[in-house]
Amino acid sequence: MTGIEILLLILVLVGVLVAASLIRAVSPFIINAVVGLVVLFLAQAVFGFSVAITPIVLVIVALGGVPGSIIVLLLALLGVAFVP
Repeated sequence: MTGIEILLLILVLVGVLVAASLIRAVSPFIINAVVGLVVLFLAQAVFGFSVAITPIVLVIVALGGVPGSIIVLLLALLGVAFVP
């Protein structure tokens, strides 16, 4: 192996380690966002709650997860915000 091949191998290894650590750090947030969106969908589909789906609602639910979706549902039920 030449010096360039060894350098490329080291760079690829460092890139893989960085990508793995990023995925490990971000995966709880992705799971939280998906569960929150499923709760919001089930509340609309099963229980008939009507919530205006806007980009703000999606951000709140994606960042807040289940508590975020519960807050959005409560605000919509009380007529404070997110009312269609």
